[in-house]
Amino acid sequence: MQLEGKRIAILAEDHYEDLELWYPLLRMKEAGAEVTVIGMPGIESYSSKHGYPAKVDVAAGDVSAEEFDGIIIPGGYAPDRMRRHEAMLDLVRGIFRRGGVVAMICHAGWVPISAGIVEGKTVTSVSAIRDDLLNAGAEWVNQEVVQDGNLISSRSPQDLPAFCRTIIAALA
Repeated sequence: MQLEGKRIAILAEDHYEDLELWYPLLRMKEAGAEVTVIGMPGIESYSSKHGYPAKVDVAAGDVSAEEFDGIIIPGGYAPDRMRRHEAMLDLVRGIFRRGGVVAMICHAGWVPISAGIVEGKTVTSVSAIRDDLLNAGAEWVNQEVVQDGNLISSRSPQDLPAFCRTIIAALA
């Protein structure tokens, strides 16, 4: 079990991309990590773009960055909602600053942009938010997965195998 003893957070909000939450969640558990789904206070579950529910384990304001070795941010339209929650931004920023892995896929780059952690970093994403990342000071490249220090990024569900392999290698 490559990730035995590792704790990973996965952010959730309505309209998340199904595969971008569930594939990493199951893959990290399969590798031995303890995975926690993080939402906002009073929300028990969120619906994906296709209506599939993700049950929340704990609210973002009830945990600290020190509790996690990494955080995964799924895409879809959920990141547009996530970036409005200061507690989620604080968690992402805190994990990043202490050297934990921050992994983002598809539209998830909006959250690290709002957390202020992409400037000077090389990243990828769905092409729709390329300009947002560039305007935030990142260098954008079109690759299936990019790792720049403790920041890992991918473009879309087709990149999930490489995305998860890279997260596991960074945390192992």
